[in-house]
Amino acid sequence: MIPAPYESDEARRLASLRSLQILDTPPEERFDRLTRLACRIFDVPISLVSLIDDNRQWFKSRSGLAVCETPREISFCDHAIRGSEIFEVNDASEDPRFKENPLVTGAPTIRFYAGSPLRSIEGHMLGTLCIIDTKPRKLSENDRETLKDLASIAERELLALQLTSFDELTGLSNRRGFAALAGKSLKYCVRNARDAVMLFFDLDDFKEINDHYGHLEGDKALQVFSNKLQDTFRESDICARLGGDEFVVLLADADENQARELETRFRHELNEYNQYSGNPYQLSFSCGVMQYNRFKHGSIEKLIEEADRLMYANKSDLNRR
Repeated sequence: MIPAPYESDEARRLASLRSLQILDTPPEERFDRLTRLACRIFDVPISLVSLIDDNRQWFKSRSGLAVCETPREISFCDHAIRGSEIFEVNDASEDPRFKENPLVTGAPTIRFYAGSPLRSIEGHMLGTLCIIDTKPRKLSENDRETLKDLASIAERELLALQLTSFDELTGLSNRRGFAALAGKSLKYCVRNARDAVMLFFDLDDFKEINDHYGHLEGDKALQVFSNKLQDTFRESDICARLGGDEFVVLLADADENQARELETRFRHELNEYNQYSGNPYQLSFSCGVMQYNRFKHGSIEKLIEEADRLMYANKSDLNRR
């Protein structure tokens, strides 16, 4: 059995998946309808909407299969999300990647598999709509187009979920998406006795950029700021735009000193951009850095509030100088 290799952007792919808040949710008819339809159209015993989590594949919908998840290391779908086209295995018992897979040697005795990847708004592969048979077979071109059509419907349903937690202008999580991702990250930190820090950023003089140079230039400033934010911070850090010119980053397994080092690096990156951009304005920010305390900060909103308060205190100090 040959597991699929992890991609370099795996942390961002997982963040995109988890921002949907769909994992471990109850079955929904809009997805179940698709897997039932796939079983009928292709005359197969099993069809799944499979989402690839960190260490498992979890089935949002399953037709013909009793279990709701399996380990990621034995997942056919994990191979499927490495490409953008349909991943097809005609006879798994003859394929060196899968012939020793327990899903092939034991129940449900997979022989044929075909999975069409499901993408997030950012282009990350989240999982697949797949069909499975217990005997070898091969898709025709018409079959492939039909499977893609069904997958595109499943993908649209996922995108509709993501739009509620995604900031379209910057590509970052919005407040709702951030709350979901940060909540899970903080639970991990508490469970494993790890530090966490929040940075709250306010883009200085953003109103003046909009007023003097127009809203298109204002949008460009927000996009540059968010891109530099993502480039500076670690892939495991959770970046979000809360609204307007306010941004946050949550660092898990990091202390305040590490956070301030990254803040300094981010300020340097913006200064470098300002030097060579040719813009008639400068991008700068005020920042509040708040160490997470599980006894003091009972919720994500409380942590945001405290970091916001520190940011405004720092901004006021600078204005008085």
